[in-house]
Amino acid sequence: MKGNARGGWDEEKVSSPNQDERPEGETISLVVIHGITLPPGQFGGPWIRQLFTNTLDGAVHPFFESLRNLRVSAHALIRRGGEVEHYVPPHRRAWHAGVSEFRGRSACNDFSIGIELEGTDDLPYMPEQYRSLAGLVMELMARYPEITEDRIVGHSAIAPQRKTDPGPAFDWGRFYHELAKLRGDIPPAGC
Repeated sequence: MKGNARGGWDEEKVSSPNQDERPEGETISLVVIHGITLPPGQFGGPWIRQLFTNTLDGAVHPFFESLRNLRVSAHALIRRGGEVEHYVPPHRRAWHAGVSEFRGRSACNDFSIGIELEGTDDLPYMPEQYRSLAGLVMELMARYPEITEDRIVGHSAIAPQRKTDPGPAFDWGRFYHELAKLRGDIPPAGC
């Protein structure tokens, strides 16, 4: 399956050390959508990449000191302009969900793909991010048939006691509209 110009899943572009093998025989069946900014509320810069590659300097910003020993990653990050950065190949386990549960199953990292959106709970995500997210999710759904629309959730759905992302600013309707357009369920504009 070939990737798209926005960052398909065919190759790892930046390797995060925060990954490992999935449990033997595990089926990938869930997509978890996250939101992240570093420092909080600020966009751009190398900080998210540095967090995912364990190179974040705690002296650069006071908030970063609290992340000193944190070892996290995601399979992909979608920047504000829709650019996609890959950190962990989808067949491997990224460390994105933490203590989590989905439909009675704990340890969601074992069976999920984590996609970070550069954003906050309370600021709108960008149209380009929805388009890139829909493209990545469509590729995942084609590769892993167990991933269905009802198995695409926010981080808040699998860790409601400790997480709120992608937050109320994430427009689920817009995301599903983008998926429908890619499936061909919605005719192109002007038809």
